[in-house]
Amino acid sequence: MRRRTFAATLAATFVAEPPLLRADTTTARVGILSPFTPADSEEWHRSLRGALARLGWIEGGNLALDIRYARGDTERLPELAAELLKLKVDLLVTEVTEATDAAHKATQTIPIVMIAVGDPVAYGLVTSLARPGGNITGFSQNILESVGKRLQLLKQVVPDLVEVAILWDSHDTNSAINRREVEVAAGPLGLRLKSLETTNAANLDTVLQARLAQDVRALYVTPAPLFVTHLGRIAPFAAQNRLASVFHLPEFVRQGGLLAYGPDRNDLFRRAAGYVDRILKGAKPADLPIEQPTKFSLSINAAAARAMQIAIPRLLLAQADEVIE
Repeated sequence: MRRRTFAATLAATFVAEPPLLRADTTTARVGILSPFTPADSEEWHRSLRGALARLGWIEGGNLALDIRYARGDTERLPELAAELLKLKVDLLVTEVTEATDAAHKATQTIPIVMIAVGDPVAYGLVTSLARPGGNITGFSQNILESVGKRLQLLKQVVPDLVEVAILWDSHDTNSAINRREVEVAAGPLGLRLKSLETTNAANLDTVLQARLAQDVRALYVTPAPLFVTHLGRIAPFAAQNRLASVFHLPEFVRQGGLLAYGPDRNDLFRRAAGYVDRILKGAKPADLPIEQPTKFSLSINAAAARAMQIAIPRLLLAQADEVIE
């Protein structure tokens, strides 16, 4: 599968420090705090485990991994973070903003490697990207340009598109920020937005059905753990109701959605293994700069497009990293 590089990694020089844990002699205990389900994050965790193994950290040998899943209920994250701390983990890996925030509130001493967080400076998680300070470092996915890019993709495949329904979680900070960015991007494209606001899985179907009454032809799904966990409901709904839809993860397209564009999350998890390795060997999170995505992926469901009688431009198909026929 092809991957294209869109942004440069922040350069940094790392100072060698005396190792606290050695990959060949000491068992390290690493906790993973996830707002998702095991199925949602299985592929990402496989990427992390594989990269750690290549660095000499073998699960069941010199590495113990303890994982806690909130299964889409982000309100459980504080209690799950506390559970991991009771296990006396040497390091925490946190997924996206909500889990990182919960871990940050739970400890200011245990090292944290965050993955796919929004804007860690704006959220008060770190002092700066170059020198985070404190006990947190890792990888941001705060590329707001990709928000507008997803809207552009909808317009590209449906040129006469006028109105787009935007699904967002008003209890999720990153989802709310994305909604505002979509509003900014919509004007120059001549698009009007119809808000589909939700806060929980219980009313998700009702909110989606409200779209039918609005008679719009496209659905923009903002990034939020709630929507990742329930892709199996959202993507088929879009397909069955002939909605041109877009999300930020390729899993959305594999379940029936039309388009997906965003940072390559598997790549972020692979790169995070390097920071886990450095910290377990003595590096300080405060000295490791926050890095940005360097790989983005575009996924297209050509079969869904044909069912909706949407002609995907050949150039766009040629640019895609994944095309589902």
